[in-house]
Amino acid sequence: MTAAPQPPTVEEVPDQADDTVPGSITIADTVVAKLASRAVLETADAGAAAARLLGQVIPGAGHLGFRQTNLTGLPKASAQVNGNVAFIDLAISVRWPASVPQVTAAVRQHVRERLTALTGLTIAEARIAVTDLVTEIPPPPRAR
Repeated sequence: MTAAPQPPTVEEVPDQADDTVPGSITIADTVVAKLASRAVLETADAGAAAARLLGQVIPGAGHLGFRQTNLTGLPKASAQVNGNVAFIDLAISVRWPASVPQVTAAVRQHVRERLTALTGLTIAEARIAVTDLVTEIPPPPRAR
């Protein structure tokens, strides 16, 4: 009967990383932007931004084949991460007749809380542009 080979000890393995030295994790700007976009959908009365062409909102874009403004689509988001600080830009729509200042304040707070909880980043600034007011009533949920 032979004994199973034993793994080498720390002294026997040269150039092994030291567990006492802290490392770093870098989170890409696009990942932070996607997380921020998802966090907007967790806030009541906020959703996807209006369709734009050359920086201008396109009224009736759904009839032209562009995506329509709705509260279930992902809003536009961009992020700049510098170390452990992030700056977020969001373009959203708000359900009418909800208060735009109240909805944007709720979105800003929720995005900050979610990003801090998920990434550990400090959100220095969350800029929000409201591009459209959605007046349509959402369809009833489908029966399963």
